[in-house]
Amino acid sequence: MIYKVFYQENKDRSPHREKTKVIYLEVEASNELEGRIKTRKLVEEKTPYNVEFIELLSEKHLAYEKETGAFELTEL
Repeated sequence: MIYKVFYQENKDRSPHREKTKVIYLEVEASNELEGRIKTRKLVEEKTPYNVEFIELLSEKHLAYEKETGAFELTEL
């Protein structure tokens, strides 16, 4: 499963929508909820990022992200 993670680079400041960034992570999970939990835990343990939202990408959404050139899997 591939998840799109919206985050702020710093936990010490208030979130600003204009500064939201995105990473894409591939996580092995049996269902969407388990995947979201594993993704959040992974990001919180390996980065200083403040996670705002985690979204599971559907096949169509993933195809769109790849077409726009924004898609690149991140390894943590």
